[in-house]
Amino acid sequence: MATLRRLREVPRHLLVCEKSNFGHDKSRHRHLVETHYHNYRVSFLIPECGILPKELKNLVTETGPYYFVKNLPLHELITQEFINTFVKKGSCCALTYNTNIDEDNTVALLPNGKLILSLDKDTYEETGLQGHPSRYSGRKIMKFIISIDLMDLSFNLDSKKYKRISWSFKEKKPLKFNFLLAWHPTGMEESTMMSYFSNYGIQEHQPKIAVSMVTDLQCPVLQSSELRGKLEVACSARELFDWLGAVFSNADLNNEPSNFISTYCCPQPSTLMAKASLCTITGFILPEKICLLLEQLWLGLTVW
Repeated sequence: MATLRRLREVPRHLLVCEKSNFGHDKSRHRHLVETHYHNYRVSFLIPECGILPKELKNLVTETGPYYFVKNLPLHELITQEFINTFVKKGSCCALTYNTNIDEDNTVALLPNGKLILSLDKDTYEETGLQGHPSRYSGRKIMKFIISIDLMDLSFNLDSKKYKRISWSFKEKKPLKFNFLLAWHPTGMEESTMMSYFSNYGIQEHQPKIAVSMVTDLQCPVLQSSELRGKLEVACSARELFDWLGAVFSNADLNNEPSNFISTYCCPQPSTLMAKASLCTITGFILPEKICLLLEQLWLGLTVW
């Protein structure tokens, strides 16, 4: 009965809307982007623009490659060479591919050098490493989290802690995963991931880019002073968020009676936009790349 009650409940969600200015010193947009470590898709819409400006188009096409490595032993991510080459010299991200975080063993490397393991109970116990129960576990704890600070480890490779972790990953419980990796160097270093992981059949991929223009687009009216919405004055920030999702999904916004796929319509009040440019980047995208896009969009809005 308890399970049935949970299924009937409306899923919890968290949508936080903040009013700010990219040019403001205390704007939190950069922090929010930088702490959203793993990104699959980025989309943006530019009102009253038929063609992407050259500077922005160049930046989009230079989002950079990401990599797929098959059956990569986990111990490869804690070696001194890997830490010195990638973790310390830029922003390096890794994420296990085609795994479900609530069911499978998963691993993530964050740009700050934290290696996070989410393991089932049996695997966790077999590693012999110290961790803690997942905060999303139910009454019966089935998932455990192990957090390893690679930056901290690199300062003392002769420590008992490093030797124990290395022994666990190499001998006690060797783990292999398919990984997606991306790296954004902070200096002029050339990316060497292809050669570094050449023994594991690494593949390089480029993000997919889709650019289009829409015309006569109904756009909801949003007022910065009325983010919760006000009848006949402005829609809410949540309604605008839903509308953006519909636009990027190419959904019809007119709620035609004959349309059996979508009954969605543009929130009111609305205005007619003559044209707009849509751009979607799909791949394994680093937060730094998104920050560069935001900065270019901000410069464009203040200059063009």
